[in-house]
Amino acid sequence: MRFLAPLAVVALLGLSLGACEDTYYHGGPYAYRYVDGYYDDFYGPFYDGYWGPDDYFYYRAGPSGGYVRDNAHHFVHGAAPGFHAFHARAGHAPRNG
Repeated sequence: MRFLAPLAVVALLGLSLGACEDTYYHGGPYAYRYVDGYYDDFYGPFYDGYWGPDDYFYYRAGPSGGYVRDNAHHFVHGAAPGFHAFHARAGHAPRNG
């Protein structure tokens, strides 16, 4: 019994740490979350992205490198002529500050 109690504590700590991981928008790590929107293909293919707190879309062309803010609104929330729907992996959104 003495052996099982510390093991249970370690297991619970490991599970609770996962709940603290909230550095991604849309509720969790991007490996399990997706974002939706509409895109006009202006930048070509993109790897992943996220809707920032400023309501702009931030995207990457590949798995490495920084995110670029779409200042020209080539990514939008609603349907528009010349745009197609996308369902993409949600990228990492850095914490503010």
